[in-house]
Amino acid sequence: MITALVQFKLPQPISRDKAREVFSGTAPKYKETQGLIRKYYILSEDGGTAGGVYLWHSQKDAERLYTDEWKQFILDKYGSLPSVTYFETPVIVDNVTGQIVADED
Repeated sequence: MITALVQFKLPQPISRDKAREVFSGTAPKYKETQGLIRKYYILSEDGGTAGGVYLWHSQKDAERLYTDEWKQFILDKYGSLPSVTYFETPVIVDNVTGQIVADED
C-alpha cells in the first residue's frame, strides 16, 4: 500500500467550519476512485495549509489521480499547486475495526 500526503497553501486562512463545507463539496468525487482505500482531508491548525492523506493500493493507482488536470483543479479551487509526497505503508493499525493490516504486495 502507498500513502500520499498532498499539501497546498491557501491564499487566505480558513476556519474548520469553512473547510468542512468546502471539502464536503469535493468528497463525493473520490468515492469511486479506482485503487483509493481511504482519504482524509486535512487543515493546518492556523488554517493556512490544506490537503489530504490518501491510502492507495499502489502508487500506480495514485498517479492515475494526480494528473496535470487534477493539479489544475486544485489550483483553481484553492489557489495554489499541490505537493504530493509518497510513503510506503507496509502496516496499518485500525482501532475502529480492531485490525492490524499488513500489505501483501
